[in-house]
This record gives sequence, C-alpha cells and structure tokens, in this order.
Amino acid sequence: MRYRFLGGTGIEVSTHCLGTMMLGAVGNPDHREGVRIVHAALDAGINFVDTADMYSAGESEEIVGKALQGRREDVVLATKVHFPMGEGPNRGGNSRRWILRAVEDSLRRLRTDWIDLYQVHRPDHRTDVEETLSVLGDLVRQGKVRAFGCSAFPAAEIVEAHWTAERRALPRFRTEQPPYSLLARGIESSVLPVARRHGMGVLTWAPLASGFLTGRYRQGAPVDLGGGRAALTPHRFDPALPENARKLEVVEQLVELADGIGCTLPELAVAFPLAHPAVTSVILGPRTVGQLDGLLKGAELVLEDAVLDRIDEIVPPGTDLYRPDGAWRSPALAPAALRRPRAERAAAVVSRAGGEPGR
Repeated sequence: MRYRFLGGTGIEVSTHCLGTMMLGAVGNPDHREGVRIVHAALDAGINFVDTADMYSAGESEEIVGKALQGRREDVVLATKVHFPMGEGPNRGGNSRRWILRAVEDSLRRLRTDWIDLYQVHRPDHRTDVEETLSVLGDLVRQGKVRAFGCSAFPAAEIVEAHWTAERRALPRFRTEQPPYSLLARGIESSVLPVARRHGMGVLTWAPLASGFLTGRYRQGAPVDLGGGRAALTPHRFDPALPENARKLEVVEQLVELADGIGCTLPELAVAFPLAHPAVTSVILGPRTVGQLDGLLKGAELVLEDAVLDRIDEIVPPGTDLYRPDGAWRSPALAPAALRRPRAERAAAVVSRAGGEPGR
C-alpha cells in the first residue's frame, strides 16, 4: 500500500480508502461481517476509513465504531454531515445549529473523541458558506475535528468557499470528495485543477461507475433489471437506452485494454483515478470481504503512459458518459420557476398584446 499526504494537513493516508456506504441495512446488514471488512482493510495496509452519518441512517458509523475499538489511533477516520437525519425541519443541512448536533451524534456512534476529517456532504444554498466554515473552525479549535473538507462541490462552490475563508479569516476546506471513474471524467476539466491549485486533498468515489465497470455488464449479454443495483436505477443499465449502449461499447474496449496488460476491468478501474496528480486517495466501497480482496488487487497496479493514452482515446479527458448517482445538481435549474420568473413572463405577454402590465 502506498501513502500520500492529505492536502496541506500533514496527515498521511493510504492511496486507497475504505468506503463504508455498503455497511448496514442499505448494503450488508451483518455487523460482524462489517467489522471483518474493516479489519481486513486495515490488515492490508489501508489506514483511511470514510463513512457518513446518513449511510444506513447512522448504522454504518456504528459498525465502523465497533471495528475501530483498540485500533483507533492508527486510523484516519472521515465522516460527513448534510443529509437529513430524521423527520422535521432543521435536522439536516450545513447550518451551525445542525452541524453542532450532528457531530456529537457521529462521535457517539463512532465511539471516538475526535474525527480526523469532517466533510460537508453537499452544498447547502440555504446556508451562507461563511456560517458553515465558522462552525467547522470552532470544532477544530475544540479538538473534536482535526480537519474538514467538502464533498461533490462544483468548482465554483469550492472557489467561493476559499474566497470566503480568506476574506473572513476563517479556516478553509482542506479536501474535496468527487465522483471519478473511467466513464465519468468530467471533474478533470474544473474540479481537479481547482483543488490542486488550492492545495486540497482529493478523495474520489465510484471508481466502478455504480457497478458498470465490474465486468458484469457486457455488450450483447442480457441485463437483469429486476435485481441488484440495476433494479434501483434501471435507467443506468437498460441496454435499450442509447446512453447505456454507448457505455457498453466503451466497456468492451476497456476490457480489451485490461486483458492486454494482464489485469481485470475492475482492477483497471480502481487504478485509473490515482494516475491524476490531483488525486490523493481512491475510495473503495465493498459489500463483502471477497469484494474487498478483488478491489485491492487494483491498488497494486500502476498504469503506464501508453495505457493512459489508450484510455484517453476510448474516453476523452473531461468527458462524462453518465452522471454519477448522487452527483451535485444545481438548485438553480429546478424548479423551473427559478429560471422563469412568472411576473416577467406575464408582463411580456401583456406588452405584446398592447395592454399595460399588471392590468
């Protein structure tokens, strides 16, 4: 296992991080196996574990907390805040009120006194970013958090946060966690250059493109849309859809490339993100110990320039062949009323009719 420094924090982390979204009811509800997965990752040299309060409604954090008993000092532990954690208002978002409550809940579930990396899971346009940076800075001073970052923020939001931190003399985001894979390379055009310019660590997720790069989905083979991940998001896997047919074409070319260098498609997929100089660590999200073992083989693979050149020919740099599930979507685009002010449209109709606006 290789290690890199996490941005400018001085914290050294493994180049592959154990993601725990699949630990708990959403993925693997067996707590004992979840603990075994965490221990297997640590035994393999991974020292970086990433979770979130909303993964299986806190159950993932509970499993991680159990697994790290007696091993906490050797682990860089990351979790996240933002998504709603219960019914009613003010139980989610990036406000001071919610973050102060959420961090205490995460500390309790994780059975720890501190969080090494506390991440804002998504932007929150109801809350001034100055408010968010201010409370996160307070948590660092209180010793409950060592560093903080953001997740799935677009480049413009990252720049605004850094500008606000500098202008208001506040601590800044130290990391960004975006989706990145052979099929989703859009962040290469803006997010990765911005993160690098600001000295941020980058933890990428979904290297297997929501399962499309596992090798299970091949051109000409039937796809079971009634089970597994395909049942949850059939629009991602239905081969009758043109965008999915295009992905299947690309998968065949990537399989051929992987065969040519003596690895599997998942190994190629896991190795690819680390080739970018802005990427610090790639998050692996196994559901079983067997899946973890397979993914770790890709951690040993270093791609040569000729292989990367061929990947660029198959999927041009900066190209997204699909939009990753959970990727950030601008609230300015929906609902339509935000793009089509009713009063102005009504005034225009009246004006063309020769009448007076408002009458």
